[in-house]
Amino acid sequence: MTDYPWQIGTATGIGSYPGEDPAEALRVVLGELPELPHLPELPARGPGADLTGRTAGLLVELPVHLEPSGWRFSDRPGRDTLRSRDHLARDLDVLEEVAAGHDGPFKIQVCGPWTLAATIELRHGDRALKDPGAVRDLTASLAEGAAAHVADVRRRLPDARILLQIDEPGLPAALAGTVPTASGFSRLRAIEAPVAEDALRTVIETACADDAAYPVVHCCARNVPFGLLRGAGARAVAVDLALVPKRDDDAVGEAIEAGTGLFLGAVPATDAALPPLKATAEPVRALWNRLGFPPARLARQVVLTPACGMAGASPRHVRAALRRCREAARMLHEAD
Repeated sequence: MTDYPWQIGTATGIGSYPGEDPAEALRVVLGELPELPHLPELPARGPGADLTGRTAGLLVELPVHLEPSGWRFSDRPGRDTLRSRDHLARDLDVLEEVAAGHDGPFKIQVCGPWTLAATIELRHGDRALKDPGAVRDLTASLAEGAAAHVADVRRRLPDARILLQIDEPGLPAALAGTVPTASGFSRLRAIEAPVAEDALRTVIETACADDAAYPVVHCCARNVPFGLLRGAGARAVAVDLALVPKRDDDAVGEAIEAGTGLFLGAVPATDAALPPLKATAEPVRALWNRLGFPPARLARQVVLTPACGMAGASPRHVRAALRRCREAARMLHEAD
């Protein structure tokens, strides 16, 4: 039987939260998601706290700075790179203080190589995705930086089992050739699947070497390449359940059969009336039953989450949504 680092009937969050206080956000996460908490991301703090800028601060020997058009590689570290590193350093200090003694699974998040390549510009303005050499350099730098990040978190939480979530919302567009150029007037050439898989594998194998972390890949876009993610070494895949069509049943079924964990986004990530508890759990159960897998495996292999990050939600909705994820996960377990 596949061994998962989480308990049966578990829920967790995706990453981003509203507000600017890392201690308060972490306390909410620890309180509402004690079985699988994670390090909150607070993009409301501004540049360097966003998905791209936060991870760009981890890059080794690839400094960045902020232009009106977005993040761009620099010749040397400047205030924007330093701001990114300062945000993360503060978050990790808070983590060490607030979560000291945590001895269960704990999730951290970084942006993946293809989403970074689609959002960071080269020095002359084109997206890094356009240049295969730049993508290779970016991938190697990210792999090294992510490994150092994992090691730092393990040092601060020595009794925890670390899960590394790699966020790749831009991967489907890179594969489809729909990422716009910097000018926006055309589209960049599609990335071949073996090339995309190889880069992602480099990050996973380096950052998670010697079982330092359990790799999860999160993609909250349509057309999630389940097979590619599994081939790259993802041991769990996180998706927005509402964006997974029936035509993906074969790919999802193959992932389940292979023992891949599924983080299913089943609760609205932005302010909205939450459906009844039973209605929250039903789409998850319907997917499982449609694919014909034993009900007893569902609560072991599936982790419930909000549909995506919750930076745009109100604090009140965040608490309610996280609580609903946990309640629905328990319901799925108890029903089996």
